[in-house]
Amino acid sequence: MSRASAFGLNGLLGFRPTLSPLLLNMLVAGFIMAEYNQTFWQRNATIFDGSPLLMAIFGAAFWALTLFILTLLGFRWLQKPVIVFLLIVSAVTSYYQDTLGATIDREMIQNAMTTTITESKHLITMGFITHVFLSGVLPALLVLWVRIRPMGLLRNIWTWGLSLGVSFALCIGLLLTNMQAYSVVLRGNKELMSSYQPGAPLAGTIRYARMMMKTAEIVVEPYGLDAVSDEERAAAAKPVLLVIVAGETARAQNFSLGGYARETNPELAKRDIIYYPNASSCGTATAVSLPCMFSRYGREEYSYEKGLSSENMLDILARTGYHVEWWDNNTGDKGNAARLTSRSLIKSTDPRYCADGECTDGIFLDELANYAKTMTEDTVLVLHMIGSHGPAYYLRYPPEFRRFTPTCDTGELSNCTVDEIVNTYDNTILYTDHIVASMIDILEAEANVTPALFYASDHGESLGENGLFLHGAPYFLAPEYQTRVPMLFWAPERFTKPFAIDMDCLKAGASAEVSHDNMFHSLLSFADVHSEVIDRSLDLVDQCHASEASEPATPETKP
Repeated sequence: MSRASAFGLNGLLGFRPTLSPLLLNMLVAGFIMAEYNQTFWQRNATIFDGSPLLMAIFGAAFWALTLFILTLLGFRWLQKPVIVFLLIVSAVTSYYQDTLGATIDREMIQNAMTTTITESKHLITMGFITHVFLSGVLPALLVLWVRIRPMGLLRNIWTWGLSLGVSFALCIGLLLTNMQAYSVVLRGNKELMSSYQPGAPLAGTIRYARMMMKTAEIVVEPYGLDAVSDEERAAAAKPVLLVIVAGETARAQNFSLGGYARETNPELAKRDIIYYPNASSCGTATAVSLPCMFSRYGREEYSYEKGLSSENMLDILARTGYHVEWWDNNTGDKGNAARLTSRSLIKSTDPRYCADGECTDGIFLDELANYAKTMTEDTVLVLHMIGSHGPAYYLRYPPEFRRFTPTCDTGELSNCTVDEIVNTYDNTILYTDHIVASMIDILEAEANVTPALFYASDHGESLGENGLFLHGAPYFLAPEYQTRVPMLFWAPERFTKPFAIDMDCLKAGASAEVSHDNMFHSLLSFADVHSEVIDRSLDLVDQCHASEASEPATPETKP
């Protein structure tokens, strides 16, 4: 190779374009708006249908907002690290936003921070990795390759401040061109702002961090100090065993007990249970719903801070003499058992239930049977199921429960048809039906205990309706598929007789609108706990004590 050719090649390989900080931010802002905001633009197109100019100006305002964010966070030597971080984060969040319809808000950040590797690994698919590499890692490497024109400190401060002011003024100025129209859009379309990348995940992260800092040194407030049990519980011939089953991701629409066309509950249909077909959840994700279910606060009042700062239903049951334990086949108790005994079953190695490295809920059955045989004191067991947790629905049941076919045997839902996804999900409900029915059979057959069982799912699930998958949508946006949940009671006569509960009365009122709000009050009442903290209007059992059950219960529920 000639010296001239070598020089030309070296020059080409050594070439790195040099850009001003402002120009680099402008180009990156344009890339972010074009690459990571597919859902944002789709919602814009719907909102501004027939008004392309209004849509273009609105989009330009958000480009200016993105430029403002990049400038604000990326002063001087922070510029490239901030850009690389936002490119990678936006690639990740846009994938879940665009493919699954997920909203990356504070609750979703909380879910991500409290999940386990076992649960989260199913979301790290080849499609996800490819997307993040092509639309996140490669652009980030390109940014690192580009040179930034060096400036003195004073000039850097001056241009940084000017860029901030101009980008902010441009954003506001563009919106002011038709503030009446744009203010209506911003106020009335929260789902639009929740799809804006990188604004939505940044705002969610900031809100999550503030929530965690606020609760870092929280003190738990004793609650229900007056709680007692009376002669009804004492009248039970054998130790009381109340099993509370916290279901996972089961939606009421796919329970044949509630009218679903497919027979997904053949076993429970043969048991003498009380099913509540109109039950709603406290939240749309485990991190919110699970602690709320056991909290004194209803959905409207509940917050992470309030939940942590006050004792819950399980604490009160323990105070009245019950031995309380939490058994988990999921992502933990979310603080519900912070002051109680807890066991994790997720690392069990029983080949009957854990052959794929994850345990199905069959892992509970032998444990429950063995415990019931040897217990000697009144006990409350909370069993937290893996249930129908996605996207790997196919791992939630053994092969013999693969009755609805064809199935989606992958966590990459985009590779399956909606029918395959629904079939696989219905198989998980069929297996949950078997597990809960088997628990009832174990309790009914065990003469050593006075048994009862309550089941409720923490939230529902979207299976592709309107382009949404999985769960975790903000409650104000969530479809009923994510908020309507199955709920049921079972108690034999040897429980209801000493506890003076009229099951026919409960059945007569089971069609009422109920919710997780009822759980705290009803389960305490069901367990013969008496306290001023029990709200009779939310107690499903209150009007159905044998001496008071003159008419069906019609409990109130909070909106």
